[in-house]
Amino acid sequence: MSPKIKLTKRQKTIASQFEFDKTYSLKDAIAILRKAPKLKFDETVEVSFDLTIDPKEAQTSPIRGTVALPHGTGKKVRVVVFAKGEEERKARDAGADFVGADDLVAKIQGGWTDFDVAVATPDMMKDIAKLGKVLGPRGLMPSPKSGTVTLDTAKTVKEVKAGKIEFKMDKQAGIHAPVGKISFDEKALTANAISLIDAVMSSNPHGAKGQHVRSLYISTTMGSGLKLDLAEFRK
Repeated sequence: MSPKIKLTKRQKTIASQFEFDKTYSLKDAIAILRKAPKLKFDETVEVSFDLTIDPKEAQTSPIRGTVALPHGTGKKVRVVVFAKGEEERKARDAGADFVGADDLVAKIQGGWTDFDVAVATPDMMKDIAKLGKVLGPRGLMPSPKSGTVTLDTAKTVKEVKAGKIEFKMDKQAGIHAPVGKISFDEKALTANAISLIDAVMSSNPHGAKGQHVRSLYISTTMGSGLKLDLAEFRK
């Protein structure tokens, strides 16, 4: 017989505010999350998708895309840009945190990865290829599919800083992405969550909107996941 798990006072309070086997509207779920006892840090609110797609099937097109969250993520995004010449200057003027070419490649080869998003011009990709083993496992490799390989570095840097995020199906056929901080008001969290959910729901290359999503949850960093009503987003 397995030992009984003891819940903290905060966990008991959270558990008393919702039912694990019930589905909630997005509005009600966010209201419940925001009523939970606050921690010493501003928790991230995340939406998680369980997909019906089998990632092992060769013919399966992985669900992947980008979406601009209207109210941002609430996190300061550190952006590096691999570029030369005029695009290097434009990236700096747009607010990129680190910009460079061979020097930046060498720095990352030395083990530095203190950034959140990497952007590159197409001509730099041959040099960045050698960083695949470093950036790939961390999800930091620039990619045309995510819009981070571009001829307009300034525009991309501004979009990423403003709240543009990437979503991507993982090896367990799931998608997990942030939609803000628990300190956001309900309207901001709702708008961000709807933007992400609509983007994922509309990204099915093989069928009707949302039919590739089996279940949908919203949670905070240290909180339990609340199951959302899929019908609300398939209309």
